[in-house]
Amino acid sequence: MKAICFAAFLAVLSTTTTNAFVANNRLSTAATKAATRSSLSSLHMSAALIVQNKGGGHGELGFQLAKNLSNNPKITSITILQDDACDDTKEPFKSYASDIPNVLVIKANLSDESMTAESLNSLLGSSFEYVWDNASKKPEGSGKAICDAAKSYWNTKVFTYVSSAGMYQPTADTTFPMAETTPIKETAGQALFDKYAVDIGLPLVSFRPQYIYGPKANKYDYIDWYFDRIVRDLPLLIPGDGSQKVSLTNSEDVASILASVLNNEEAAIEQRYFNCGTDDLVGYDEVGLLCADAAGVDRSKVKFEHIDADAYGKGKFPFRPSDFYVAPDMVKEKLGWVGSVHKLKDDLSSYYDGYKARGGLDRKVDVMKDYEIVVASKL
Repeated sequence: MKAICFAAFLAVLSTTTTNAFVANNRLSTAATKAATRSSLSSLHMSAALIVQNKGGGHGELGFQLAKNLSNNPKITSITILQDDACDDTKEPFKSYASDIPNVLVIKANLSDESMTAESLNSLLGSSFEYVWDNASKKPEGSGKAICDAAKSYWNTKVFTYVSSAGMYQPTADTTFPMAETTPIKETAGQALFDKYAVDIGLPLVSFRPQYIYGPKANKYDYIDWYFDRIVRDLPLLIPGDGSQKVSLTNSEDVASILASVLNNEEAAIEQRYFNCGTDDLVGYDEVGLLCADAAGVDRSKVKFEHIDADAYGKGKFPFRPSDFYVAPDMVKEKLGWVGSVHKLKDDLSSYYDGYKARGGLDRKVDVMKDYEIVVASKL
């Protein structure tokens, strides 16, 4: 990002007072907001807006996307519209100031159902050629306001939405990995959001990620499930034969996929829907073995219990009982995405270090459901 942009930001923000939205310094008075809008308008030649949720499975994506876009010459300024329900003492939010200092962070209540395009535009005080929405779950409240503002105020060139592959409804005829043409749950909030954005004429590009992990994540359920049991010498209750594939994608790779719309904007808008995940697919049992390697546990000591999920349920197993995975073939073909930089097997050692730092070795783990399933399956 150009040095002049950051210098201008500092010149504007140095005049601010208190009690408004976070932007390293706090904006307050109407006069200051007006000055900010005037000063920033000339800089936003290719302004990017990232709308970021309060945390969870997608909680790290806004941070990683901002880092990625900071190195893209097409983008001259970046703003994060951050849900103010986030916990600033936790990652990635506590690293905003240190790791992405050139990014303007503005906080707002994204659960406010009364938010409108007008109020949102007034809050942000600028236009955005590129929008990445990693917060909205349906076309209501702030979700609708973001769409409407992009259409009515910002003249957005590309509106990128972080949806979910969870709305796929594969049939008996579905082949895997699931393609973008796989039937979806039409009533899912993300599907309704897609429809609304298209209906009002936004240049929508919608990505459908699956399971995400990363260095500044705030959701660990998927991989922790394996470590919780392996380090305690407990069985891994895995549905089926354990050969089912899963797309576990590093958040930095997800961010690079989301940013790939800039490689070919016309193709992105024309295709519209893209699966979003690693090309390094692994099996359910294989994840267990890789976790054992990272934890220094001999593979021969890993206890696999393959269960009939139809008969006994899947307990707390973090993935679907049957195949349910995507691959990034379309984004490679249409947008020139080069593929995953990260591989799960290479990332698990550092993940395990984080697991231990979070108290994973000492915490109590509820395995009662595991016990019930094992007992029932032996009867």
